[in-house]
Amino acid sequence: MNPLKSLISVSFITLISRILGFIRDILIASTFGASIFTDAFFIAFKIINLLRRIFFDNSFSQAFIPILMEYRVYKSEKYVQNFISSIFGFMIFFLFLLTILGIFFSRFFILISAPGFLETPEKLILSINLLTIMFPYILLISLSSLFSLILNSWNYFFIPALSPIFLNISIIVFSLFFSSFFYPSIIALAWAVIIGGIIQLVYQLPYLYKIHMLVIPNIKWKNIGLLRILKKMGLSILGISANQISLIINTIFSSLLNAGSISWIYYADRLIEFPVGILGSSLSTILFTSLAKSYKTDAKSEYKKLIHWSLSISLIISLPLSFLFFFLAKPIIIVLFQYGKFTDLDVLMTEKTLEIYALGLISFILVKILATAFYASEEIYIPMKISLFTIFLTQLMNPFLIFYFKHTGLALSISISSWINFLLLYRKLNQKKVIYFQYKKLIFIINIILSTLFMMLILFCILYFMPFWNIGSFFYKILRLFFVLFISGIGYLFMLHFLGIHVLNFSYKNYRA
Repeated sequence: MNPLKSLISVSFITLISRILGFIRDILIASTFGASIFTDAFFIAFKIINLLRRIFFDNSFSQAFIPILMEYRVYKSEKYVQNFISSIFGFMIFFLFLLTILGIFFSRFFILISAPGFLETPEKLILSINLLTIMFPYILLISLSSLFSLILNSWNYFFIPALSPIFLNISIIVFSLFFSSFFYPSIIALAWAVIIGGIIQLVYQLPYLYKIHMLVIPNIKWKNIGLLRILKKMGLSILGISANQISLIINTIFSSLLNAGSISWIYYADRLIEFPVGILGSSLSTILFTSLAKSYKTDAKSEYKKLIHWSLSISLIISLPLSFLFFFLAKPIIIVLFQYGKFTDLDVLMTEKTLEIYALGLISFILVKILATAFYASEEIYIPMKISLFTIFLTQLMNPFLIFYFKHTGLALSISISSWINFLLLYRKLNQKKVIYFQYKKLIFIINIILSTLFMMLILFCILYFMPFWNIGSFFYKILRLFFVLFISGIGYLFMLHFLGIHVLNFSYKNYRA
């Protein structure tokens, strides 16, 4: 497998998905603005994704992938099928119970996540209704994630990467054509989530059949692989739960702030997740299976080489992006979101949050890479312990930062904690002699910084001649934004090439740690 080729493929699909996601958010922002309706929807959707992440996202994949790769190398196909069948059956059983309990206790989940909603009964009731409708999505998306992990292990990265596209298309279609059939109209988005989840699940089935892994679910409680996963998940869930609890506390804080705070944070978070998803998540997904296989087959040099290569490619992309997001925060928000009910105040508040997130962008991506290195070697305890420590720091900082910076204080605490997380993970891997810092790495980083500064010089020159960003149609503003980004990017790549960093030849095979 060529990691660079797979990264480009997955990143491209992720890019399409993120673009559709922005179209989705533009429609939501234009139709509902930053209001009690969007606050209610985002809270309900956040709860669903929070529970999914705790039980069947990182915690499951971190335990599942290394064992599946081990079985693929050393066991028969029939053995692997029985293993997957047991996992499939257990997930359906557990998630069905979770869905029933979630629907029954929807009010409890809302009150825990957003106690500030008690002051607005309309918002509270709407949130409960939205959550009740959307709760089955946790069953659909978790099973879809299982199928994606299996396909990734067979180096089918392109197909699972398409999954989020169907959710975004579903929400876009319901927003445009079906919102008038519901009252309040935002209820349409909840049903769009359910329909999108069904499509995400079903479309992967033919590809599972192709690799002979479309099996009938069957709970075999004594299956050794299932027991191993449950044992490992227990430790992982502890760390992930703490992280999600931290997010809940952040939501509680934001629900107590001015109306719209949840939405401002959401829109800024969506923007910063664009590069994190395209680069960080895509790269960690591809790396996980390759690193796990290298570790299982005792190919330690390959393991180290993959980590160094991924850190380097991440720096090449994330450093200039962090500068672009910081200095273009306002134009990006105006171009993408300032339509309909999205006001100048919404632009200003979202802009401040995005600028703070931009300060942590590099660390957001690098943490994903370093954590993946630990998970692939089944050393879950180290990143979990570091995560718990940084979560504690985040919540320690939050009250002080929120007092002075309001909703942007939440973004600032997350950015600071992420950098601390990165430094501690890097230190641990350095002590294990997996990664190391050399003089040529310093020169490499300096060259990236110089190229970024050259890019910023070009950017400021272009912006000097640009008219106000709120002038013109949506497509005119989009073209102007793409022009600015394109010219700046060309300047960055030119300077990199001039300084000896040839991105097109920066493949894994040619890379030397």
